Amino acid sequence: MSDGLEYEPKIADVYRPVAKRPSKARTLTEIRSLARSHTKTAIRVLVGIMRSSDATPAARVSAANAILDRGWGKVTQPIENGEDGVLELTHRIERIIVHPDRAGGAESSADL
Repeated sequence: MSDGLEYEPKIADVYRPVAKRPSKARTLTEIRSLARSHTKTAIRVLVGIMRSSDATPAARVSAANAILDRGWGKVTQPIENGEDGVLELTHRIERIIVHPDRAGGAESSADL
């Protein structure tokens, strides 16, 4: 510089703390909380649409279904396999016991 003084950066110029972003789980929790705070208003709107004679039949049915789903839960649907009705799911739990001496290497027929 022309005056012979050099610029020394101040600590505030070099280090600027960055605000931490909230975790994704915390953000989702906040969104759920915010949405739940509007529950009464949302139900009133749905009831208003359901009862409105100006609303289309599809909108009225959709509003009625939304109210029922929130009050009573959605109806479970059985899974069918096409042949004899309901699909049967089988869960298999298998336990494999490994000898500590043989845990690291491949087994040969002599080890058995």
